[in-house]
Amino acid sequence: MTGFHLNLSLLTPGHFRHAWRLPHADPLAQLDVDHFTRLAEAAEDARIDAVFLGDGPALGAGIEHAPGPGLDPLILLAHLSGATEHLGFVITSSSTYNSPYNLARRFNALDHVSKGRAAVNIVTTGTPAAAANFGLDDHPDRDTRYRRAHEFLDVVTRLWDAWEPGALVGDRTSGRYADPSRIHAIDHRGEFFSVRGPLPVPAGPQGRPVIVQAGGSEGGLKLAGDFADVVFTVAQTQAKAVAFRDEVRRRATAAGRRPDDVKVSLGVVVLVSETAAEAQRRAEELYATLPLDSLVAALNTGLGLPADAFGPDDPIALDDLPDRSGEGAFSVGFAESTRALIAERPRSPRELVRRSAGGSGHRLLIGSAPQVADDLERWFRAGAADGFTIMPADTAVDFENFTRLVVPILRERGLFRSDYTARTLRERFGLRRPGRDVAGRPALVPPAADPPGDPGRHRRSPVPERP
Repeated sequence: MTGFHLNLSLLTPGHFRHAWRLPHADPLAQLDVDHFTRLAEAAEDARIDAVFLGDGPALGAGIEHAPGPGLDPLILLAHLSGATEHLGFVITSSSTYNSPYNLARRFNALDHVSKGRAAVNIVTTGTPAAAANFGLDDHPDRDTRYRRAHEFLDVVTRLWDAWEPGALVGDRTSGRYADPSRIHAIDHRGEFFSVRGPLPVPAGPQGRPVIVQAGGSEGGLKLAGDFADVVFTVAQTQAKAVAFRDEVRRRATAAGRRPDDVKVSLGVVVLVSETAAEAQRRAEELYATLPLDSLVAALNTGLGLPADAFGPDDPIALDDLPDRSGEGAFSVGFAESTRALIAERPRSPRELVRRSAGGSGHRLLIGSAPQVADDLERWFRAGAADGFTIMPADTAVDFENFTRLVVPILRERGLFRSDYTARTLRERFGLRRPGRDVAGRPALVPPAADPPGDPGRHRRSPVPERP
């Protein structure tokens, strides 16, 4: 079995959103570009595949007690691409509140600027507060958002494929710059969009930026099967994770793709220290920052219950939940993941909040570096994921603790690379490159191999160690 990919979340102050209250934390770090540059450099030194940043197009009601969305991730991570050479960048963008032409153009530009390291994480915005920021009276329902997202990605991928190889000529002698017969308008007219195309420049080094998608509902699974290169997911139990990965691979096959055309990246909140005792001490500090009452109310609501249905220490059994608790939840994936945990045995809201890093939905993993490495290896070998998106509990501590303490152990076990070799993020994930078949239609081709006799000619030089 080959090794797995590793992404690291840049979310600051961490996936415990109230970690800014701790004495060592900088409450304004999410506005400090130097802070993010240091994290990106640490990730590249560890040969991490990519860094990831979530986003949303509205300020949430919780801003009084914790940071909301930070700097625009497209601008921030484009800046970080100039401070690194190999590290990939996964940038969250909303299909609900974006234009497909503008998004396609911007990410195509980022792929050129970063020399093939761009990825877009397409989400369907679930916060009604965003509607008013875009001149809408009402926020679209879930079904409408996913229909729009499907058409959105159809348009975006066709725009990325609109220039055939060889369309850019640049012949000084003849004066011919491009071959218009190889540049195609897409002439799209659909339910939500009317887009003629094409983009003003050809595809970047990857052919297309990597498409990441997150969503466990029926609409999300269809989107994953039809378009996603990587699916970012949540699971509190190993069995749930294995079943989800199997379903994503089945959906890809049903869409006429290969199962390995879609990789599953499992989100895990990690709190790691030199010793297990130190990790547990830090966990208690983070638990103490949580506004428990409001998080319990949010948990009840996410499970389809009244906000005051269960107190912090009241056990919730599976029979207490509506038949389909995820249907009205902010995230179906988070609701179903929590439901799977309750199915094992009754759990109190306090236990569920603590287990998911204050209600993030993702599994919280606490321990020493060997314990964290053991856990990731077990889940990977069980078929739960093709890799992991590591979400630091307290970014000021756990981001670099993971790169410094855990990555060397994974490397010793043959689970993670010792150096960068692949030229693009797409190749690093083992994904096929988009191209065109003999009839000129968009198709996927295997990752490019190094030319015979000169295996390093197209590879970048190894990353030098920083002092």
